[in-house]
Amino acid sequence: MQAIIMAAGKSTRTYPITLTIPKPLVKIANKPIIVHNLEALKDHVNEFIIIVGYLKEQFNEVLGNEFEGIPIKYVEQREQHGTGHAVLLTKNLINEDFLVINGDDIFSKKDFEQIVNTKNSMLVKEVTDPSHFGVIKFENEKVLEIVEKSENPPSNLANTGLYHFEPKIFEYLEKVEHSKRNEIEIVDAISLFAKENDFFYKVVIDYWLPNTYCWSFLENNEFLLARMKEEILGEVEPNVTIKGKLILGKGSIIKSGTYIEGDVLIGENVMIGPNCYLRGSTSIDNGVKLKNAAEIKNSIIFEKANGFHLSFIGDSIIGKKVNIGAGTKVANFRHDGKSHTCMVKEELIDTGRRKLGAIIGDNVHTGINCSIYPGRLIWPDQSTLPGEIVRKNKK
Repeated sequence: MQAIIMAAGKSTRTYPITLTIPKPLVKIANKPIIVHNLEALKDHVNEFIIIVGYLKEQFNEVLGNEFEGIPIKYVEQREQHGTGHAVLLTKNLINEDFLVINGDDIFSKKDFEQIVNTKNSMLVKEVTDPSHFGVIKFENEKVLEIVEKSENPPSNLANTGLYHFEPKIFEYLEKVEHSKRNEIEIVDAISLFAKENDFFYKVVIDYWLPNTYCWSFLENNEFLLARMKEEILGEVEPNVTIKGKLILGKGSIIKSGTYIEGDVLIGENVMIGPNCYLRGSTSIDNGVKLKNAAEIKNSIIFEKANGFHLSFIGDSIIGKKVNIGAGTKVANFRHDGKSHTCMVKEELIDTGRRKLGAIIGDNVHTGINCSIYPGRLIWPDQSTLPGEIVRKNKK
């Protein structure tokens, strides 16, 4: 079986993180989103075909031309004309049944197996507010139609973006009408196919982790860390207290006086401490240096971030090669106790989170004693002054 992974999009809803990296390559639990899926699929697939576009060169840099012996081919979608258009670009490469996967979501091995074993099928999940999703109209175990974001949805079974097709689907992709967005939509082709053929659905039995917004990365990081097993490959000095589950990579050191509680994942060649306080659910990527008396809580810190002396970082995402000046504090809780809002594509979105810190892009430098309001976004390569209070997004 072949697998097509759609990874060409720009992902503007996850700015500033995806200003410098395609969303499928963003690391959650210290592993790129796309790699979570490749690992879960490797026993079922003989070839991966990745549809690339935005920052396409990074995929080859990260993945190369094979994954654990399974060949990878890249197909460029130069212009974004929809999901169906992306799949059509692979027509000459497909010679058997194949999977199509949204490249920026994470699926479980168990749910991949459901779809692999069901010809002409899609994965759906029960949701509480189906009006925000494409949902299926169905009869028994068969899909009749997919209805996109309707005020009167026909069910609460949302499309997850995982499909099993036979090559016959290309006939329907080629004759489906363009949508209101002037795009070729894969869901329209499925609806057309289902009028003339059996098309089945399977309901999620394990997990589907969509990554719609930056705070989705935090939520999914917490979920995945809870499932990981403890493993300590680096050095833990005397007088380090560990209360919880620690995964520590090779070449990393946790210095004396550090206190760790909850689920904490630390990559390779990381220096922690002395006297740091690490709280779950936190992922710290390779080459990070957390210096004296840093407190990190429920955060993702990407590769080679540095500094953090006497700082508090809570419910935040810190980009690659960020330098956090001494005494930098990130607020993560509103005094009125309400959920945080965050500006996304010029729209104020309710995150539904009572705690949310800062989302900081790559190569940012904060000055000493900088204070950052909750839910603020700092674009890549920005700097703050010593003592600055960041009240608004910084671009």
